[in-house]
Amino acid sequence: MPFSDVIGQDRAVSVLKRSIAMERVSHAYLFSGIEGCGKKKTALAFVQAVFCGSEDACGVCPSCRKVANGQHPDLHILEPDGAFIKIDQVRDLQKELAYRPFEAPKKACIIDGADKLNLSSGNALLKTLEEPPGNALMILIAPERSAVLQTILSRCQSLAFQPLPAQMIEERLVRDQFPAEAARVAATLSGGSLRRGIEIATDGVLEGRGTFLERVTALTLKDVNRLFAAAEEFAADKEGLPGLLELLVSFLRDVLIYRCGEGALANADLEQLIAREAARCSEERIMVLIEHLMTMRRMLARNVNARLALEVFFMKFAVR
Repeated sequence: MPFSDVIGQDRAVSVLKRSIAMERVSHAYLFSGIEGCGKKKTALAFVQAVFCGSEDACGVCPSCRKVANGQHPDLHILEPDGAFIKIDQVRDLQKELAYRPFEAPKKACIIDGADKLNLSSGNALLKTLEEPPGNALMILIAPERSAVLQTILSRCQSLAFQPLPAQMIEERLVRDQFPAEAARVAATLSGGSLRRGIEIATDGVLEGRGTFLERVTALTLKDVNRLFAAAEEFAADKEGLPGLLELLVSFLRDVLIYRCGEGALANADLEQLIAREAARCSEERIMVLIEHLMTMRRMLARNVNARLALEVFFMKFAVR
């Protein structure tokens, strides 16, 4: 998994390569950015290069192959156990980092979900960050810097990962044998996340988007039972809900573009539905709805009641 496998994160990769070349690898890093933009892949490539002893991993030596297969004895990956990373997990990791490396020049750990450290596990990890073993490399991964405890932030070198351009995601999906039209729409809806783009292209979201959007645009305050039923149904699909919200954002963006008469439509095959909604809404109203959607997405990330949030949004959307 060399750095060449990482797409769209040239700045972060350049910083890491330079640190290896100058022999100034820090003991702790925080990689922050949206889910699916390449943070973990970059972390693995970085560890692989450090273990390999070069700016980029050769990919063929025993060390590189073990990291790629997830079998290197000096690499430890820590992920949340349920909703949080627990203090016992951190203590087990501390024990591992206290040992001398078996094969590599350093012990390394990747904490994927540093935003899931609670106060007790975060304070336990802080002791290791304050007094790190001399041969340890720690890489923390989180979607946002602000979600990580400030005391941990201050002890890590921070690298921000950017959302990937839609064109780059589209090209990658086409290269991976997805149909061109599906790749185009999925890339537009991905929000800069390659992982999300792949999920959209493969999990049936695209096939059902027309039906979903028809159903939402038909909601009316004259039939609140139907509106509440839709909110209950969509809220129950916890895994699929983020994708449905992305569809709504993309659709409203297309409605705005259609009204302004400029730009390509992400959902060009649904132009009739887009035109119908554009005739109903002013630019100002569309912008307000998009802002409501963005607010709701932030609220859902904080584990608010999804059904209630959708009910409120659908009532606002249904106002004609």
